[in-house]
Amino acid sequence: MVQTLQSIGRLGELSGRYGAVFCDVWGVVHDGEAKNPPAEEALIEARRGGAHVVLLTNSPRPAEGVREQLDALGVSREAYDAIVTSGDATRALISAGSRRVFHIGTPRNEDLFEGLHLDLLPPEEADLVVATGLFDDERETPEDYAPLLDRLAARNLPMICANPDIVVHRGERLIYCAGAVARSYAERGQIVHLAGKPHPPIYDVARSLLPKEDAAILCIGDGMFTDVKGANTLGADCLFISDGIHREELAEAGGDPARLGSALEARGLKARFVQPFLR
Repeated sequence: MVQTLQSIGRLGELSGRYGAVFCDVWGVVHDGEAKNPPAEEALIEARRGGAHVVLLTNSPRPAEGVREQLDALGVSREAYDAIVTSGDATRALISAGSRRVFHIGTPRNEDLFEGLHLDLLPPEEADLVVATGLFDDERETPEDYAPLLDRLAARNLPMICANPDIVVHRGERLIYCAGAVARSYAERGQIVHLAGKPHPPIYDVARSLLPKEDAAILCIGDGMFTDVKGANTLGADCLFISDGIHREELAEAGGDPARLGSALEARGLKARFVQPFLR
């Protein structure tokens, strides 16, 4: 039976029902260029209502780097209690692997490696690949990486993907993420390790930060295969933000909760609540 989503006007309608909120960042709190003020206020109100708000992001950077980005966008620190990133969860995977690393991504993401004592090497000399993104995500697409991935696959190098997202919006532009490169590498029959949403490690870190271990959790996000799937795997309720990364894909639903519920069900997913954007 298809689950009909419950449309809510404000997050505040759920006040007191959840002791914790795990909220996505990119696509919900901001779009990479500007913050979403109604989302900021909704999270501040949730905290005032007693919820512990953890921002849960597939950013490949450590939490402090994301905090600095939020500060630069003017997002109040009153909107959250903690930040957990895919980068935080990924560092544990990197620490358990080879120190001889080839990095796919921009230099700005190299703060992920701080304190891990790695050797960043050319692909021919490395024993491990870490993908944090594309070298130039404003210009490149995953297809540009076919020759490089073929070379890496020929050596059977394992890959750690620090951001499982395939794409995100940067303003109105779609930008490819590390997940797109990792997907292409996995299609070549290679081993890819993932720690971000929807995979358990990032949720384990987030849950460890909650004051109450048994707190009821509400997951908020716009990614069907990261935020919604992650909530389903966690066994938590989900507030799906329908006018986010999938807005064009779900345009035919016209924002109707029943049709959106059917769209999620067709993908083996479910959510309890829906809003076009967080407020």
